[in-house]
Amino acid sequence: MKKKNCLALVLAAVMALSLAACGDDAGVSASATDKTEVSQSVETKTDETKTETTEAGALSYTTLNLDDHKDASATIKFIHHKTDRQADGTMDAMIAKFNEEFPNIKVETEAVTDYAEDSLLRLSTGDWGDIMFIPAVDKSDLATYFMPLDTLDNLSQKLNFVDSWQFDGICYGIPYMANAQGVLYNKAVFEKAGITTLPKTPDEFLADLQLIKDNTDAIPLYTNYAAGWTMGAWDAYIGCVSNGSNTYMNQEFVHDADPFKDSGDGTGIYNLYRILYEATKNGLIEEDYTTTDWEGCKGMLNRGEIGTMVLGSWAYAQMQEADSHPEDVGYMPFPMTVNGTQYVAAGGDYNYCINVNSSDENKLASLIFVKWMTEKSDWCYNEGGYTVVIGGKNPDMYSAFDGCAVLSDQPALAGEETFLNDMNNESELSFNAGGNAKVQRIIEAAATGSESFDDIMNDWTAAWNAAQTELGIEAK
Repeated sequence: MKKKNCLALVLAAVMALSLAACGDDAGVSASATDKTEVSQSVETKTDETKTETTEAGALSYTTLNLDDHKDASATIKFIHHKTDRQADGTMDAMIAKFNEEFPNIKVETEAVTDYAEDSLLRLSTGDWGDIMFIPAVDKSDLATYFMPLDTLDNLSQKLNFVDSWQFDGICYGIPYMANAQGVLYNKAVFEKAGITTLPKTPDEFLADLQLIKDNTDAIPLYTNYAAGWTMGAWDAYIGCVSNGSNTYMNQEFVHDADPFKDSGDGTGIYNLYRILYEATKNGLIEEDYTTTDWEGCKGMLNRGEIGTMVLGSWAYAQMQEADSHPEDVGYMPFPMTVNGTQYVAAGGDYNYCINVNSSDENKLASLIFVKWMTEKSDWCYNEGGYTVVIGGKNPDMYSAFDGCAVLSDQPALAGEETFLNDMNNESELSFNAGGNAKVQRIIEAAATGSESFDDIMNDWTAAWNAAQTELGIEAK
C-alpha cells in the first residue's frame, strides 16, 4: 500500500511540476502547433545554421509518428558517456531491438570515458556525429549546435523534466532518464550496525556512520574522491533537498548574498557539505581517499564492504548488478529535514540532442531513434530511473521515499537563463557543472587539517559575492 501511494505521489508531483514549468516562459514560447514560429525563433540565434535550423523546425518530437517512418534509411552516430553499458552489451542489445522496427537505420555508437571534457572539445570542432548528450554549454549557444526538438509548452505535455535545456521556449534536449537524489546504502550493513530507522538529519546520518565504523568492517561513507566526477554529485542536493524550495537553485541562488551560511537548524548548503567534512575528519570514509576505485566500489557496496555512497538513483541498478547480493542494495532519501519534511529532488539526467548540421535524412533518423529510446526502449526503467514519460512506470526502489515531498527544480526566470552559468564561470565554483575540485577540497582539508570547514565556506562566499559584483547580478 505504501509503495503504491509513494509512486502515486511521485508521479503526481512530477507531472504537476512539469506542467507548471510551461508557464514560466509563456511570454516567449512558440506556439505548440506552429512549426514556422519554431523555425523563426531559432533562426535568430545564428546566421551560420539558418538554413539547416529552418529545415529542422519541420521536425517535431511530439508530432513525429514512429509508425509512419518504418522505411527510414540512414547511418547515424551516437556518442555517449555510458562506457559500462557499451562494455556489457546493453547498448548493442537496445540497438538490435530498435532495428527490429527500423532495419534501415544503422546506429553507430561510441562510449567516451572523459565525456564532460571530451564532448565539449568535439562540439567545438563539429566532429561528433548526429546524437550526443548535451555537455555543459551556455544555453544561449544551444541553437548554434543543436536542432530544436519542440516547444517547451508542447513537449512538457508528454515528457517530464524537459526544461533543463530549453531557451526562449524551445527545447533542444530530452533526458534519457531521470534521477531522484538520495543515498545508496547496504541494508545488511545497516542491520549489522544496529541502525533500525533511516536517518533524517545530517547529525543522525553522521551518528549512523559512526555505528557502521564501530560495529562492522564496512567503510561507512565511500567518497569516490579519485574518480573526480563523482564529487560533483553532492551539488545535486543544493536546491530542493537542502532547503525545500523548488525555485532556489535556478532562480534565487544567484542572487543570494550569503548562500553558504550556517542556518543553525541542520539545513541549507552549509550543512549539506558539512556532512562530508565531518565524515572525513572523523575517519568515517575510506582509509586512503586518493586510491578510490569507481568500478570496484560497485561490487564493494553490493557485498557489504561499503555502507553508504552519495549518488543519484542512476547508480542503483549498477550496484545491484555488480555482485551476488542485489537484495542488500537500498536507496534512501538524503538525510536532511526542512521544517519537519524530507524533500526529494527529481530531475533529468543527461539529455539527448541532435546535431543541427546533420543532413535532413540523419536528422529524421536521429529523432526517430531518440523518440524510440525515450518511449520504447525501457532504458530509463532498467537503469532505476524516474520515468521521463508522463504516466510511465517507476521502479520499486523508490518505496523508501514514501512520505517525502517530491520536487523538481524550476527553470530560471525569463531574462536570467544564463545567470547560473555566468556565476559558475566567474566564481569558478561550477555548481552542477563539473565543479569537482571544490568538493575534493573539502575532503583534503578535513583529512589534513589544512582548513576548517568555515574557512572553505567563507572562501566560497567571497568568490560568489565577487562574481555577483563583476556580473552586475543583484545580491539580496
